[in-house]
Amino acid sequence: MLIHPALQISTWCLLIAWMQRLDFYSLLFMAGVMLFISAYFAARQLVQLLRRTRWILLSLLVIYAYATPGQAALPMLGEWSPVREGLQDGTAQLLKLLVALASLAILLEKLSRLQLIAGLYSLFAPLKLLGVSRERCAIRLALTLHYAELAMRRKNTHWQEALHDLFEPHEIDLQPLNLVLPRMTQLDKCLALGLFLFALGLILT
Repeated sequence: MLIHPALQISTWCLLIAWMQRLDFYSLLFMAGVMLFISAYFAARQLVQLLRRTRWILLSLLVIYAYATPGQAALPMLGEWSPVREGLQDGTAQLLKLLVALASLAILLEKLSRLQLIAGLYSLFAPLKLLGVSRERCAIRLALTLHYAELAMRRKNTHWQEALHDLFEPHEIDLQPLNLVLPRMTQLDKCLALGLFLFALGLILT
């Protein structure tokens, strides 16, 4: 691994923040590029994420299409016609989610579960100033990822059964969580400085 996990996670977060400022055609281009890259490097993760969020993506587009005031896109449908402005806004939000999911698939493909936790553990360092234990946060995150992975492995499970399982008590196999925290290299420090300046630019502009 060439780049520190915390920096990889920070890069993904800044990508999502920067994406909110793009216009529609820039979003369309970026979504195409990210989907292509993700399909090449992390196809399994991408398919899994899209399959799990397909109804959310569809619902988002439908809600925007029918809940946004504006002109009817298909006047012959009358009151049942989607709204033109809603379709445009919904498509823009859909593209943002696709970029987020495609880049997240790459991140999950490049980082193992322990590397992901180690990266977030490093980012949780400022929580000490608030009196929050980042060790406890890391353990809770590890358990959440563990149960999320178990849930995603289940196939042909009805949503009511999946919801019922969430509230059922589970036996926890208590094992030590051995996190390997990589040191920041010179490349990591340069990248961290670049990310800081980029984040500062997003805030000030």
